[in-house]
This record gives sequence, structure tokens and C-alpha cells, in this order.
Amino acid sequence: PLSPVPAPLGIRPRHPQVAAPYRSPTSLVIQDEAEGVSAARRRRSTQHPARPRARKGHGERPGHQGLAVEGGKMRPLEEAEIQQVFEKLFKFVGKNLKNIVDRTDQPHCFRLHKKRVFYVREDMMKRATNIARDELVALGVCVGKFTHSDKFRLTIGALELLATYAKHKMWVKPTSEMSFLYGNHLLKSGLGRITENTPANQGVVIFSMSDVPLGFGIAAKSTQDCRKLDAGSIVAFHQADVGEYLRAEDDMVQGKKE
Repeated sequence: PLSPVPAPLGIRPRHPQVAAPYRSPTSLVIQDEAEGVSAARRRRSTQHPARPRARKGHGERPGHQGLAVEGGKMRPLEEAEIQQVFEKLFKFVGKNLKNIVDRTDQPHCFRLHKKRVFYVREDMMKRATNIARDELVALGVCVGKFTHSDKFRLTIGALELLATYAKHKMWVKPTSEMSFLYGNHLLKSGLGRITENTPANQGVVIFSMSDVPLGFGIAAKSTQDCRKLDAGSIVAFHQADVGEYLRAEDDMVQGKKE
């Protein structure tokens, strides 16, 4: 076989050019877009440096003092929410609702926290801004809560407030107190007294004969109709009673089930 001819001195041999790998137009477009996104990110990070994240439960926005309470899970009620609360309270206290909202002794306000509505002094509400929102369980008096369908209902915590300003009342006989405290409706046989001119379907507060508030409900019949009923007829539909503090203890304190 013939031996290869050596290259002249001072002249480097030329290597054959290696062909570049084939790249489809689609891959070129993807690479261009990726490079464009990376460049845009670099520009944004240079122009707008990332802000440090606030610790959980301690963040604040300008103009929102105590965001852990006000801007987090506890906040003032919206217009539609406060309207539902006032409608329920008005059914029991009537025009005395003004005395609840505009108290002359100590200013109070309503706050929403984890679907529950609290009636709290304003000075106590301001102090609560120092508590992290995850550690805040309750504040003031829980007067009611919103259901999953966003319907408001009064709870037993509102009893003291309703008993103070109630327009219509019923007194239950000692022999029927336990029946009512177990969640049963009030019957005519257990009715001791009733305020005059109580209309039907009106909110009433139930008292013992010694004027101790036991609960509240809705009047099934008016004062005049109650006099004509037989002993087994319902005079008040049960809504809440103090026996719930034992029967539904786990529901009274948020997070106790966990």
C-alpha cells in the first residue's frame, strides 16, 4: 500500500469541517423565548428587588395597624353582614338596638373572627392588635356566627345582651325548666307569664320565675292566642338555652375539637 505523503514543513494539515447538528425552527424559537424570559427576569430583579417577607401573623400594610387582627381573620363586618346581624337583634330588642350600638358607658363594636361575630369594647379590640391572628381564639362576647351558607344566627352568647334589652319575655314554670334546658320547645303547660302585646313570630327571651335568663326563642302565638291554647300546644320555639354550655361544650370554644 502507498504511504501517505507528508505535509510540507511549516504547513498544518487541514482537518475536515464537522457539520453543525441540525436544529429545527421550533427548537430555535423555544430557545429564543427561554433566553428572553431569563433576560426579563434579570431586568425585573434588578429594577424591583424582592421585598423581605413578613413573619406569619406579624405582617402589616400601610394604613392597617394590627394587620394580624384587622386584615387577617378578624375584621369589621361588611355592610351585608352587619345588616343580617342587626336584623336578628332587632327581632328581639326592637328600637333598643340603638342602645347596643351607641353605648354611653363604654364604646363597643362588632368584629368578625373565624365566622363568629363578637361584641367587644373598643379599648379591648385595640389591645388585641398585639396578638397574632393564629393565637387569637375569642374576643369579647360571641353573639352569633355565620353558617357555611353565610346565614347569620344568634348563639347562646347573646343571651345576656338580649335579656338586658328585650322587649318581649316569657317566664317558664319550675317544673318545665329542665325540659327547656334540654333543647325542647316551650309548651303552654310550662308557661308561667308572658309580656302583654307580644306578637306571634317575634323574638322572646325565656326567664325562670326568679327572673334568671335561661335562653331565647321565637313566639309561636301572640299573648291573646296563648290564653286560648291547650296545655300541649307550643307557645315558643326553642333557639338557644344555657344548657348548651354543657351539651355543646366543644362547639363553644374554637379549636377545642382539634
